[in-house]
Amino acid sequence: MSLEPFLAVFVITQYRRHLKMDGLLTKWNKYLNIGYYIAIAIFIFGVSFDHGEKLTTVISHLFFLGVVVCPYYIEDLRSGKQLAFALIPYAIAGLIQDVLEKWFPTFYDNHDNMIQSLVVFSLIWAFSLWLISRKQTKALENERKQRFAEQEQNRMMAAMKVNLESEVRERTAELTKQTEELQLALSELKSTQAQLIQSEKMASLGELTAGIAHEIQNPLNFVNNFSEVSIELLEELKDEVLDKLPDDVKEDAGDIINDITQNLSKINQHGKRADAIVKGMLQHSRATTGKKEPTDINALADEYLRLSYHGLRAKDKSFNAGMKTNFAPDLGKVEAIPQDLGRVLLNLFNNSFYSVSEKKRTLGEGYEPTVTVNTQKVRSPSGVNMVQITVEDNGTGIPQKVLDKIYQPFFTTKPTGQGTGLGLSMSYDIITKGHGGELKVETAEGEFARFVICIPVGNVTQS
Repeated sequence: MSLEPFLAVFVITQYRRHLKMDGLLTKWNKYLNIGYYIAIAIFIFGVSFDHGEKLTTVISHLFFLGVVVCPYYIEDLRSGKQLAFALIPYAIAGLIQDVLEKWFPTFYDNHDNMIQSLVVFSLIWAFSLWLISRKQTKALENERKQRFAEQEQNRMMAAMKVNLESEVRERTAELTKQTEELQLALSELKSTQAQLIQSEKMASLGELTAGIAHEIQNPLNFVNNFSEVSIELLEELKDEVLDKLPDDVKEDAGDIINDITQNLSKINQHGKRADAIVKGMLQHSRATTGKKEPTDINALADEYLRLSYHGLRAKDKSFNAGMKTNFAPDLGKVEAIPQDLGRVLLNLFNNSFYSVSEKKRTLGEGYEPTVTVNTQKVRSPSGVNMVQITVEDNGTGIPQKVLDKIYQPFFTTKPTGQGTGLGLSMSYDIITKGHGGELKVETAEGEFARFVICIPVGNVTQS
């Protein structure tokens, strides 16, 4: 019995392994099983029937040869071509040997050595190619494993790269956030420092103002009191003594008494005005409590407008300016810090009067310096009701190149010694932080400057 059925089973098993690696086993599994059955049937037939040995031998060789050459005709079995190339010479040599031995014994006996050599050579050929194939297969397997290891390493490196990039982005975002927080803290620290400086200056100024006001208050009280007493005495003189005088001097004495009475009335009138100014100075110098209270915005604006004007008049007798007011009668009272809001208004009024006085000094006659103050209720673009205070002057205006700097601490457009650069900075903080409002500016250089204060109306109470 020849070995071809067993070799056929071996070759079919190798095909099965290649098809499984290529993912094609399901498609060809039925045909591979049929090949197994045929090989087993040939083996059983050859063992069971001795008289059919010749036919069994030929069928066995032909079946084995057919199995071996399949990779050359079936595309899915192309990975088994190397195995077929190794076994085809042996299949042909074995077929020739058995055919000559069974049907041409004389020829076989005469050429026995040559035929045996051919068979042996085919076996050596098959074994050599099998060794080479095995070595190549191992090399390919090692290369595949190495390539897989490299791919895995590259995948791990890519994953590590993604993780590192993510960590770098997170760290960068964290550092950026910390930088912004530090910058914000530094800005708030600078603002606080400026406010402390301004508070110290205002405290010192308040103490000085309070001292001066108290000193003025005493003689001013004497002036007001004695002017009132003098008017009363003149009235008594006019009622009791004037009628007793001779007729030739009675008229002249009456005229003199009337003139003195009018003069004393003027003294008393302006004395009371001075008294109101002194009281305003005392109120302005009083330390702020930081607590909001119902405040009459119209009265506050009018009081500080006149306080600013007379303060500048006291410094410069030649100074003069027109004042226009347009106060909303239904404004009511607003919950505000009156001392702080008064300081804001005083700063704005002082700046406006300074601006118009500078323009007056430049233009001279023909120019009428005017400061206008308006109050009204408005609605912001976001729908919030606001109380709006507008301070406008027709002075020199603010240059556009410095417009963005006017709220910065220690920035001033006034000559050295005439401004600290803290007024608008303090005013901006009082309105925005202390009252939750807005302080905006509109200006045209050489024409006008308009400051607009807006305070939320949520705390407004009707008068």
